[in-house]
Amino acid sequence: MSNVYDAAYEMEKAIRASNEYADLQRLYDLVNSDESTKAMFENFRNLQMSLQQKQMMGEEIAPEEVEQAQKTVQLVQQNPTISQLMEAEQRMSMVIADLNKIIMKPLEDLYGMPEQQQ
Repeated sequence: MSNVYDAAYEMEKAIRASNEYADLQRLYDLVNSDESTKAMFENFRNLQMSLQQKQMMGEEIAPEEVEQAQKTVQLVQQNPTISQLMEAEQRMSMVIADLNKIIMKPLEDLYGMPEQQQ
């Protein structure tokens, strides 16, 4: 495979075929199959995205928003299905991070690690 884009599409297929992705998909479908669990999860995700967007724009997050976020996280973590979904998301994120390290290896070899450039 000489085309890096072909390799990327093969990587996508491999991710979709992975146990981590299958577990994530199963739990995501399970969360969405129950209206109250789905609503709780959507509320959590919307709050999370809103706070991330504020952070990225350099806006200050009010103490009330932090408190609301903490309460929402505690509530969401009490739901076993959502909690399992969040754990599956974390495992999938670790896989993606590992893949990113592998993909970035040629550039690290070329330029060196930042701490090596002193």
